[in-house]
Amino acid sequence: MEWFEEIMKDPIGYGRKLKADGRKVVGYFCSYMPEEIVLAAGAHPFRIFGAGGDIRLADSHLQSYCCSLVRGMLENALTGRLDFLDGVIFPHTCDSIQRLSDIWRLNVPGMFHLDLVLPVKLDTASAREYYSSVLKKLRSDLEGRLGVAVTDDSLRGAIRVSNEVRRLIGRLYGVMEKTPGVISGREIWAAASASMIADRNEAVAELSKMLGKIEARSAPAMDGRKRILLSGGVCSYPEIYRIVEESGGVVAGDDFCTGSRYFAEKSDEEGDPLAAIAGRHLSRIICPAKFAGLSSRGLRLVRMAKEKKADGVIFVLLKFCDPHAFDYPYIKELLDREGIPNLLVEIEEQPPSEGQLRTRFETFMEMIQARKA
Repeated sequence: MEWFEEIMKDPIGYGRKLKADGRKVVGYFCSYMPEEIVLAAGAHPFRIFGAGGDIRLADSHLQSYCCSLVRGMLENALTGRLDFLDGVIFPHTCDSIQRLSDIWRLNVPGMFHLDLVLPVKLDTASAREYYSSVLKKLRSDLEGRLGVAVTDDSLRGAIRVSNEVRRLIGRLYGVMEKTPGVISGREIWAAASASMIADRNEAVAELSKMLGKIEARSAPAMDGRKRILLSGGVCSYPEIYRIVEESGGVVAGDDFCTGSRYFAEKSDEEGDPLAAIAGRHLSRIICPAKFAGLSSRGLRLVRMAKEKKADGVIFVLLKFCDPHAFDYPYIKELLDREGIPNLLVEIEEQPPSEGQLRTRFETFMEMIQARKA
């Protein structure tokens, strides 16, 4: 795990190393950004996470009730930590990311800036056509900004390596579901997050080595630990896995955009590559900033909890994340209706009180046990 852990200890340092090696580095903010097009343009797609510390400069541009992830990303830019980026791509998802795009364009010089205006309603006949047209524009924009030609062959090659990363991460999740505890939640978090930052070919090699070692591990005794499914957006606090595990639980899966939601689907490697990328994004597990049916997200989470034999679901939501906050009440109602225990935890980019979290998780595990008795 050292390779993944080192990247996540200092992702900005890793980005600077890529730049020093002569790479073009393009930052992005959301899993709906089609990284294959950036790869096909000979550049490196680098997912930008939050500051993980004090936020000062960003607060002069954003309201205090804006989510700490967006404020942290802007803080990194305003302090010059992201000056290794050649450009940034903003998929229009939540309102905060859209407004961040405007503020970034006006206040962060030295890099190109592209908006990716994606469809919101994904279950219509016109969504695929519109999605493909947006990707064609992104392809053309990147060709102009980077001075390269993005060919269909280079796109297919990028699709293949991206699919391989997703396939290997999917195997890790399979291990976690089949034999919880063989791989820790922290290890899953590091592998998935680092794979959105690291050189994708190197990630494939390291994931393959890691899988060989993890799949050879012996399954630990459960000792009455409860199988927990985590759900939310960006998991910016990896210690939450450890606290769950130390509180009598074991993570059997997640529904994060930095986790299973991003790696669950693959693009078709044959035919029109842009249509294949569009098809993947239209069929992948949606986030609350997209629409594909009034209850599709909630019903899927219920189904996922049952498939993974989860004893309970813990929602790990960023404070002031409106899309997830709007979705939470009806999803909780569906879980309650099915008798699936659930708990809501709101966090920010800055680490919360570990003692309070531990107390809440221990109480949740006791509640699950009492319901089973």
